[in-house]
Amino acid sequence: MNDHRKWLPSMTALTSFEAAVRHGGFSRAGEEIGLTQSAVSRQIAQLEEWLQTPLFDRVGRRVRLNEAGRAYADELLPALDRIRRATSRMATRRSPSALRIATLPSFGMRWLAPRLPHLSALHPQLVVDFAARSQPFDFGQEEFDAAIHFGTPEEWPGATMDFLFREEAVPVCAPGWLAAHPLRQPADLLSAPLLSQSSRRDAWSRWFAAAGVEAGTLPPGPAFEHFLMLAQAAAAGAGVALIPSFLIRPELEAGTLVIPFARPLSSDQAYFLARPRDAPAHLALSQFRDWIVDQAALA
Repeated sequence: MNDHRKWLPSMTALTSFEAAVRHGGFSRAGEEIGLTQSAVSRQIAQLEEWLQTPLFDRVGRRVRLNEAGRAYADELLPALDRIRRATSRMATRRSPSALRIATLPSFGMRWLAPRLPHLSALHPQLVVDFAARSQPFDFGQEEFDAAIHFGTPEEWPGATMDFLFREEAVPVCAPGWLAAHPLRQPADLLSAPLLSQSSRRDAWSRWFAAAGVEAGTLPPGPAFEHFLMLAQAAAAGAGVALIPSFLIRPELEAGTLVIPFARPLSSDQAYFLARPRDAPAHLALSQFRDWIVDQAALA
């Protein structure tokens, strides 16, 4: 019978090697894992003897990872990272009624948060933690049960997508800015400071094209990562911004932002609830999924 231990060095040696690779030396590696420099050196020497190959080149008092060491590290470090994640998940197992959802920041603040009391009333046993994420990620590498995605289903491989709704972006500015810069037709915006969301820098070009305006190459203007930052800048009089109308209803109702031209910009992209395709059945996630799809239908 095969002895699987034959190919498994000591964990102390492996963690010493991993820390030395990340820190580029034995001293800082020892500080991280609670060993002296000489103890780390001994552990790695034992590992090299066990492997029958040097992993570091010694140059005086300095060490440098060699080709064999790099090849070993490329396979070992991801494996150790998976062990850590698996152990963390097992040690911090959540209640069956607990969920962790990744959400686009502005969507979470303006669309999700106001609706959470309804979710709590409908499913009082659910405990949902939300965290901000702006880009698709690997569900196998992140401890999320689902995520809010804006775009197309193809942009998130390996995920099941539940359609929520499409958006319409509208041009908005502060009423004081509009009073100082009268706009009579869409082409007048070509001379205005145009504010953008950083992941949608082509939005203004698409808006002008939909309005029948030959815009050419627009000069780059200020860009903001989150829509609510963009809304704040527009309300402060920094210029005109294109923002999904559902995100700025409070500002529109309060009059801190106004729409100079009622020409919304729509696209084939939409909001989705993304879920891991191969995840086992999860009652809490099914309840959350049904709730958010119903809420989106009402929006």
